[in-house]
Amino acid sequence: MSVNRLLRVGTVAVASLGVLALSACGSDPEPSGSSNPSSGSSSTGAADCPQGTLNAEGSSAQKNAIEEVISKYNEKCADVSVNYNATGSGAGIKQFNANQVDFAGSDSALKTENKDGGETEAAAAAKRCQTNPALNLPMVIGPVAIAYNVDGLPKLVLDGATAAKIFQGDIKTWNDPAIAKLNTGATLPSTPISVFFRSDESGTTENFTKYLAAAGAGAWKGEPAKKWTGTGAGKEKSAGVAEGVKSTKNSITYVEWSYAVDNKLGVAQIDNGSGAPVELTAESAGKALAAAKPAGTGADLALKLDYATKEAGAYPIILVTYEIACSKGLPAEKTALVKSFLSYFAGKDGQASLTELNYAPLPEEIRTKVDAAIQSIS
Repeated sequence: MSVNRLLRVGTVAVASLGVLALSACGSDPEPSGSSNPSSGSSSTGAADCPQGTLNAEGSSAQKNAIEEVISKYNEKCADVSVNYNATGSGAGIKQFNANQVDFAGSDSALKTENKDGGETEAAAAAKRCQTNPALNLPMVIGPVAIAYNVDGLPKLVLDGATAAKIFQGDIKTWNDPAIAKLNTGATLPSTPISVFFRSDESGTTENFTKYLAAAGAGAWKGEPAKKWTGTGAGKEKSAGVAEGVKSTKNSITYVEWSYAVDNKLGVAQIDNGSGAPVELTAESAGKALAAAKPAGTGADLALKLDYATKEAGAYPIILVTYEIACSKGLPAEKTALVKSFLSYFAGKDGQASLTELNYAPLPEEIRTKVDAAIQSIS
């Protein structure tokens, strides 16, 4: 696959971070009788190498990563086809709950509450899994960049309140006093700010708006959600907003770090209130990850992130991409396929294949928990 491999993660950063990739895909699943388990190599991280087809759908944040993992997995298990369709987290969960895909990728855990009083994502997923709970399995932990394209501005510093006002539409020009205050000595144009946002339902949008709500000092007026409520022009998926900024001068967006790097966009440093702006690196994102708390129980490994952290050197805008999978309830043939592929994804070989794609392996303490949860699927 053609992926820009511009950033390499150092040994220290890899040890401190836990960034990985996700998976998603597909339309109609293969009939359940089409997969027949066969023998394979346990050294791959997969318990065996079955035969058949897996379909998954969802988060576009993991697109580059899962394509690489699929390629490496097929070197070991050539008789398994894994189809990936990066339609966004919201679409992936809907397709999973509608029994159209075998597992989903989502940049946020399944919702256990619904403010409208309807069926929650978690309840719908349990129904799809034959009354068994679905698992949130963290596979990719990655930073969200505030990416921009302004000539003559190699460095941009933003804080939560200023970012919230830009994406809310209250700050309209690049030379606004609030931006100028954070960027002393920088030449800021008087031109309007062109904002791009994800038009599809997106876990990236939800995580970014969680940051704006937590760190925006009241400037963000909307509720954190997969659907955008701020200002700007909508583009589909991560590739769409990245291309929008790349082709539009004086523009800005929020997008996964790898897409910002691949498109050679500027990436804002974040003033988190600790006294010094924080550059986005694997290590700085890892410091924010260290503040995450468990939100799930048992084999459900959902995490609660602290978007308002003021820890020195911590980059606060991070997301976790989860694989959403049934704990039970799939046909035996599909269960074997799901466990085989996800075991490889969470295994050391699968994780090691991602280090040159602006991701890093899961920390071993997280990786072993994910692997144990996958092995519990039956």
